[in-house]
Amino acid sequence: MKETTFERRRLVTDVLIIGGGTAGCYAAIKLGKEKNLHVLVAEKANIERSGCLAAGVNALNAYISSGHTPEDYVEYARKDAESIIRDDLMLTIAQKVNAVTKDLEERGLVILKDEQGRYVTRGWRNVKINGENIKPLLAKGARAQENVTVLNHVNITDLKIRENQVYGAWGFSNREVVFYDIDARAVLISTGGAAGIYRPNNPGFSRHKMWYPPFNTGAGYAMGIRAGAEMTTLEHRFVALRCKDTIAPTGTIAQGVGAKQVNARGAIYETKYGLTTPQRIYGTVEENRKGHGPCYLDTRHITETQQKDLYHAYLNMAPAQTLKWIESGRGPQQEPVEVEGTEPYVVGGHTASGFWVDTKRETTVKGLFAAGDVAGGAPQKYVTGALAEGEIAAGAIREFCQAGENADGSGRENTGKAPFAEYEAYLSRRQGNLTTEQMEEAMQKIMDEYAGGIRTDYRYNESRLTLADEKIQHLEALLPTLSAADTYELMKIYELRERLLVCRALIAHLSARHETRWHTFGENADYPEQSPAGLCYINSRFADGSFHMYRRPLVKGEHYEHKN
Repeated sequence: MKETTFERRRLVTDVLIIGGGTAGCYAAIKLGKEKNLHVLVAEKANIERSGCLAAGVNALNAYISSGHTPEDYVEYARKDAESIIRDDLMLTIAQKVNAVTKDLEERGLVILKDEQGRYVTRGWRNVKINGENIKPLLAKGARAQENVTVLNHVNITDLKIRENQVYGAWGFSNREVVFYDIDARAVLISTGGAAGIYRPNNPGFSRHKMWYPPFNTGAGYAMGIRAGAEMTTLEHRFVALRCKDTIAPTGTIAQGVGAKQVNARGAIYETKYGLTTPQRIYGTVEENRKGHGPCYLDTRHITETQQKDLYHAYLNMAPAQTLKWIESGRGPQQEPVEVEGTEPYVVGGHTASGFWVDTKRETTVKGLFAAGDVAGGAPQKYVTGALAEGEIAAGAIREFCQAGENADGSGRENTGKAPFAEYEAYLSRRQGNLTTEQMEEAMQKIMDEYAGGIRTDYRYNESRLTLADEKIQHLEALLPTLSAADTYELMKIYELRERLLVCRALIAHLSARHETRWHTFGENADYPEQSPAGLCYINSRFADGSFHMYRRPLVKGEHYEHKN
């Protein structure tokens, strides 16, 4: 047995924010105005460079230009998601994206402007920025609030729940042998979506060169699922079209310089399949399946100035692409950029997957709120949408606390069991035959082959999904055999645990939607066409080790509250 001394710390706060990324930091900034509320931000990395904005971005992809309205943005999202959106959530986001953009500029973000001082737009829905420092600016804003405490390098694993109400969480430091017992009147989950559940494009040493951050493990989804929260539309996966090998974004090329998608024969194929996000991926997959690949974004028409602009743009967000051009001595002006689809992700900032929330972003667990990529129902929210949801959730949490809700939450007895003994068991156990990395690779192989990964051109069917669920449950049963030498390795075990539960939830959702509503995102080989019966939300609750599936009608109107 390893000799380890465990320290336990108990903290009490009014509001616990789990995840210090885009939405979490902005919620902390807004709640910082309420000086009578104490806010604690728990982040497993460091809020200075955590979350999806860690490396920066070169555009804000949700902005409403002159001549357009929030309602226009809702319709754009509806079309791209094949009607599976929440009107109320999309509208409340669209009404705020311009205001949060202005706020970012006032905080120091450089937004490009033309000679008339107007924002430089890319289409009518986004603006160009120099965004390498966007996350440090948000972190600075959160830390500047006197009533906000930031707890970096703390991994939250489980929510405290009693009678379907949250009153805190448990976790541990990944730098010290310290376990945390946190009481809170309200909890905001803003941990982001789930990457790393499928086998990625690049193997081995480069396996973490992926579209969505590898440290986003679906932690928020998993702790909400275990707490009995209702989830929605997880089957609306996201597959990104990316530059081959570097997995760099393609929108900057497609929209920025007007590059068309072409196959190896030089034929433009994008208009044949459609221009929505899933259709662009689907067309690429189909052209390769027909033997017409590789596929490219044809950049050979661009000017020398445009090429230099692309070099600069990618240095702000994906420098590997610029380095690849420079090292090869052949830039995008000399040869087209090869493209490919990534592995699937579960991410509510691009699709409708996540927690089932009301218009105020409260989940079906009282006092538990969700914002950003972890909140479902509102695809195409991107950075500014996540900020908007952080602000909306902060306002609802303020009202919740001011109304005296859960005022006696501190010190309640929990109906569940504190995970401290489980933490200690992993840290005390001798190393067995299996490692966390081996089990993670096994999970990714299962999902890739049986649940619609790259290997099967994103297709799945009921028989494969059944096998996937059996195999994932077998891996879950092996979790207690793992060992951690320190709390960093303990965090890796819990990241695996989170991913495995998200895999099971995803499989249940994929199986429940008997249609192919989104090509590639949800390519059901048993049901290859859309069905009128599919115009609904597929929701789930986890209880007694199983997922219970529900169909909810589409929400119409500007306000929704939980009825059951």
